Amino acid sequence: MHTTTQAFQTTAPDQLTIRDPRTGDVVGTFASARPEDVARAVAAARAAQPAWSATPPAERGRLLRAAAAALGEQAAELAEINARETGRPVEEARAGVGAGVATLEQYAELGPVHRGHSLRGNRLAADYTAAEPRGVAVLLTPWNDPVAVACGLIGAALVTGNTVVHKPSERCPRVGERLGEVLASAFPPDVLQTLTGGADVGSLLTQQPPVDVFAHVGSSDSGARIAQAAVLTGAHVIRENGGNDPLVVDEDVDPEWAAEQAAVGAFSNSGQICTSVERIYVHRAVAEPFCDALAAQARTRNRVGIAPLVDTRLRETVHRHVSEALRLGARALEGGTVPDGPGAFYPATVLLDCTDSMEVMAEETFGPVAPVRVVDSFGEGLQLAAAGRYGLAATVLTGSIAHAQQAIAALPVGTVKVNDVFGGAPGGSAQPRGASGQGFGYGPELLDEFTRVKVVHMAAAPRPGTGSSAEGLAE
Repeated sequence: MHTTTQAFQTTAPDQLTIRDPRTGDVVGTFASARPEDVARAVAAARAAQPAWSATPPAERGRLLRAAAAALGEQAAELAEINARETGRPVEEARAGVGAGVATLEQYAELGPVHRGHSLRGNRLAADYTAAEPRGVAVLLTPWNDPVAVACGLIGAALVTGNTVVHKPSERCPRVGERLGEVLASAFPPDVLQTLTGGADVGSLLTQQPPVDVFAHVGSSDSGARIAQAAVLTGAHVIRENGGNDPLVVDEDVDPEWAAEQAAVGAFSNSGQICTSVERIYVHRAVAEPFCDALAAQARTRNRVGIAPLVDTRLRETVHRHVSEALRLGARALEGGTVPDGPGAFYPATVLLDCTDSMEVMAEETFGPVAPVRVVDSFGEGLQLAAAGRYGLAATVLTGSIAHAQQAIAALPVGTVKVNDVFGGAPGGSAQPRGASGQGFGYGPELLDEFTRVKVVHMAAAPRPGTGSSAEGLAE
């Protein structure tokens, strides 16, 4: 049972109460799916899947475009709900809806041209591969960008012929419900269903033997449990989980610019992004001006007012990491204290003299915290950045092509970003490593994750009575 100061609590076995992370006021109480609801949703998805799979890909793409248009029309409403449930500023939440619309439109185009490969075989035979939907897909999505992330998985799953059961995070159930209502209106019955609830509902979904694929974006611990469950059911698993993304600052960069990059990476969405900058290694030659500029960036954000964390439960985790670092010798140039008043606010925080044994450096903090360690060389920073159990992404700020190439080769992560902390082309995709997950989470490759490959070999039959193969007759 969660305390009433948190953003959500279980008020009964089948209910969730959500609180505004800005004020602590109750947003609403929402129904949580029961075991029979879960079983019924999966069964309905299974029944609807053959007809949906038989729908021509171009028609599936057309319906996905219709869903994108419907979502665009409800962008303001969804952004407002998101702001109330998670504390994200309305304009940022609106941008997340826009990203979801764009993603649906992208998969509406990519789906109909998703194809297999031709293979070299005998001269008079045809050898090729055909992509087929896996079947019923369960999608478990997070609260920190609930519309954009969900649209990516929903779009790729549906356009490839799978039916979907979507469970949004229990921290934003109304966002998930409303998103499901808007999108499902464009599709035949039971092709897209939404179930709300907590971890118990997610656990029930992983235990359904008919489920063919699980896609999960969320914590590494939850992702590991899903992967373990799938060993028994045989379901395919796609996981984009936690990260502890490093930022390496070389000696030849402008420290003011580097501090701006670090601030964007560490403080955007109050640090609640999977690919946030979680630890910083700065070359000693630029460390002092860099740290001063980073602290100034944090002070500016705190003066203007940084958005709250999603709930006080997360704030407790963030502050525990910060408090441990301070106890072990780190220094706070800015922030580091829990503010008075209602809500789940936490200041943008800059910590110096950090070591990699501290939780704030070794684990995912998921808050507006920028822990800094000074290094004596780019090589030392790169070595430290490459350590750890996570492998989501990493950023390097350098003017040296040689150092950039070294970083690309050495960093064991799915995405390496050079001189742009949140850069990337639309449709970019990566494979997380280690505790950060498995499988492609975005881009055209996500279509491959939601399909399985069938190899076809087709040869000509011999003419009746000849006893010879068609290959021999042709020579």
